[in-house]
Amino acid sequence: MTSTAEGLRQRIGRALTEQKQKTITVLSCLLAVEDELGYIPEEAVDQVSRFTKSTVNDVWGVASFYTNFRFEPPGRNSVEVCWGPTCHILGAMNVIDAVSQRLDLPGEGTTADRSVSLRLNTCLAACGNGPVMSVNHHLIGRVTPERAAKIVDDLKEQPSPGEAHGG
Repeated sequence: MTSTAEGLRQRIGRALTEQKQKTITVLSCLLAVEDELGYIPEEAVDQVSRFTKSTVNDVWGVASFYTNFRFEPPGRNSVEVCWGPTCHILGAMNVIDAVSQRLDLPGEGTTADRSVSLRLNTCLAACGNGPVMSVNHHLIGRVTPERAAKIVDDLKEQPSPGEAHGG
């Protein structure tokens, strides 16, 4: 096993064993792993099944039922665009189209260079400022398609953490 795989296995194990609630479930384990890693790797499904004495199929059943779980590592930057009723009426679909085009994504997903992950959200709880998008968990209201495209262009141009210092 490579040191990277071993490190991943250890982080998953810590996430599972350090849960604070009294009742440990498949769902609580999956949430703990995603909180730790930002996604649920295939290795985690096996560990969760052993930890909870469940079958791998049971774990996949829970993981695949909830649409907010991600199974691929997220990008360095997170972009969410609200398409709830108010934002939709105020032009969110044009914002979504502009962001998707700039990121060269057909919809939700992560860019090939892992610079940006795009998710669509049914409510970012800022209806009075719609259309709304969240960039790295910071809300931006009354966003236009042009402004959204500029924001994601800027995110894509940011260097990776190792690149910023020539590493």
